[in-house]
Amino acid sequence: MNDQPWPWPAGAATGIGSLPGTDIAEAQRIVLGELPALPHLAELPARGPGADLVGRTAGLLVELPVELYAARWRIAPRPGKDLRRARDLMERDLDQLAEQAEEYAGPVKVQAAGPFTLAASLELPIGGRLLRDPGAVRDLTGSLAEGLREHVAAVARRLPRASVLLQLDEPSLPAVLAGRVPTESGFGTHRAVESGVAGALLGGVIEAAGVPTVVHCCAPDVPLELIRSAGAVGVALDLGLVTDLDPLGETIDAGLGLLAGAAPALPPPSGRAPTSAQVADRIRQVWDQLGFPRRRLAEQVVVTPACGLAGATPAYARAVLAACRDAGRRLSEE
Repeated sequence: MNDQPWPWPAGAATGIGSLPGTDIAEAQRIVLGELPALPHLAELPARGPGADLVGRTAGLLVELPVELYAARWRIAPRPGKDLRRARDLMERDLDQLAEQAEEYAGPVKVQAAGPFTLAASLELPIGGRLLRDPGAVRDLTGSLAEGLREHVAAVARRLPRASVLLQLDEPSLPAVLAGRVPTESGFGTHRAVESGVAGALLGGVIEAAGVPTVVHCCAPDVPLELIRSAGAVGVALDLGLVTDLDPLGETIDAGLGLLAGAAPALPPPSGRAPTSAQVADRIRQVWDQLGFPRRRLAEQVVVTPACGLAGATPAYARAVLAACRDAGRRLSEE
């Protein structure tokens, strides 16, 4: 176990990123109101292209412009209207965060797609996923690293009293490592990226960002050791997808923080959000199975929904964030 201080307060809760709706001012008010210990920059993909995870992150790339073609993002020869829209949306979001959180002095989380999810989603100008070209993947990773460094600095300038926590969203990482990303024809898959190569590239992005970084992966088979060895301070995952607790226990014991997705991102058949007691019990159950002392739980674990909340109703999303917040408080009082 490392003796590093966690970049979040004990009993913290946060969201994964996305919320329903198109009103960024209202979304950011909800985040700041319901998640006072670890608020995040709200994401509203319902606003359309440029507000989606891939377009939003592609807008941060340095000297690697993108455009929309046949409803997919691809590398472009020069900046155009699609890139301007993505960047304008991000600027509006950051301005709204700065306006509402001007005096905020704690940690604040911002999210972006990680290099392998981006490589598995962006297309080359000649067609096909960028993932198929190892040289292009390296170039993309370098561009993303520089873009995230600038993005983090921009957030820090707007919120000078806050500390920035970066979240890299990597839902495609397990498929990239296992060679399960389909080719454009759909009849084949791209060659697997070696774990050592992936770890080095991911680590380069984390190092360049210069702030504590967590990696979020709401897919089965999260590569926990790769994420830890790349320099991440934490991993965000859906507890419902964890089938083998041993790797999770090993990486937690080695010093990885856990953003525990313990509340459903979509309403259950009843339509009711879980209570804070139910969310806290879910996390306690896993923690006790791992065999760690309860005194460490509130410090090393952040309570979150299982994934983004863009597909939920506004009422459900707000109720889930409130349940996560109160669950964190429950855990910190034990």
